[in-house]
Amino acid sequence: MLDFIDFSFLDVLDILLVATLLYYIYKLLKGTVAINIFIGIALIFLIWKITQALKMEMLSGILGYLLSGGVIALIIVFQQEIRKFLLMIGTTNFSTKRNFFKQLKFLQSEITSEIDTDQILNACNSMSRSKTGALIVVERTNNLDFLINTGDAMNALVNEVILESIFYKNSPLHDGATIIRDNYIVATRVILPISDSTKIPSRFGLRHRAAIGVSEKTDAVCILVSEETGEISYIKDGEFVLYNSKKELNEKLKNDLA
Repeated sequence: MLDFIDFSFLDVLDILLVATLLYYIYKLLKGTVAINIFIGIALIFLIWKITQALKMEMLSGILGYLLSGGVIALIIVFQQEIRKFLLMIGTTNFSTKRNFFKQLKFLQSEITSEIDTDQILNACNSMSRSKTGALIVVERTNNLDFLINTGDAMNALVNEVILESIFYKNSPLHDGATIIRDNYIVATRVILPISDSTKIPSRFGLRHRAAIGVSEKTDAVCILVSEETGEISYIKDGEFVLYNSKKELNEKLKNDLA
């Protein structure tokens, strides 16, 4: 009779945690030069394990010393990515009861105000026609207080006219991003982290890089109006899509905020 491998609940939990960790590492490094370094290290580790299994002592010993002695070097090489990873974890705020239940989507409708996406998109369409640059960040489950503190605090209900007035080119508030939380405009002139992704087309400027940057580090979604072309972009998880249909964009935004 064959002996089966002892597989307990803790083994399943261990696999799930490792898979989650690898997913976040991939999400963090995707589109950057660092992903190639990470793949190279993974290949060396795989070869090391194979040489160990084949009992190739000399080669496995060299690779083992290379991997163990390279930890400090890896920290130096990946210092920016490690900082982003810690920031990604730290922005998920469980410190209050409100934010804890916000993680549970089936309770979200009872705790938070439904965001008026029509007001947001009406403002964006109007600014698109006048080619007024705008960057709107909508908070989801990750707390954005660390970004809100870089701008000017506001407490105004989401409104088409207010959004247009914020981004009016002669307005003192038009620089930077505007953050929306629970159907309230909570901050303007917010400074966002700039993405260093190599996938961003050269024709896109700092506003696009800022929108992609915040969506890489948090689960926030961004709506961007280009000052040069008037195009409306939707940015989520470091990726952007151009939308010509207000209805299609409204459905996408509502689904992501549900």
